[in-house]
Amino acid sequence: MRFHIVLHQPRIPQNTGNIGRLCYASNSVLHLIYPLGFLLTQKELKRAGMDYWEHLEVYTWNNYDEFLQSSTKEIPHYFLTTKANKAHYNACLQNGAYLHFGREDAGLNEEILKQNENNCFKIPMTNNARSLNLATSTGIVLYEGIRQRDFI
Repeated sequence: MRFHIVLHQPRIPQNTGNIGRLCYASNSVLHLIYPLGFLLTQKELKRAGMDYWEHLEVYTWNNYDEFLQSSTKEIPHYFLTTKANKAHYNACLQNGAYLHFGREDAGLNEEILKQNENNCFKIPMTNNARSLNLATSTGIVLYEGIRQRDFI
């Protein structure tokens, strides 16, 4: 099993390209939920993903409901948001889990967060920082999951 990275309506091709590279390096699967803020053929996406993009297992979904219908029900879904009270390292990130991240400019939809309140986590930040870069956040949580899976 491997992790599933789910990006809800990403806007910046370079972030998605970098996340694609993270997925390739960790043998994770990338899910992109439309609408995207860029085209999948855009050169910035390919440049950030380097020559790994063509080998990446990536799926696109027209909307969140379509994605949910396709996802494995027995595997937990974790939602990363600055609005959560629990830190990401307190989540038991099971092998194969779905790790959801929202738009760079808006985060995850409020309705999704309410429906999944018990599985919402944040990356702790200090100095009144509002958020981290999407690719950075994905890397932090993904590699915490790998640490838990491989070393606990």
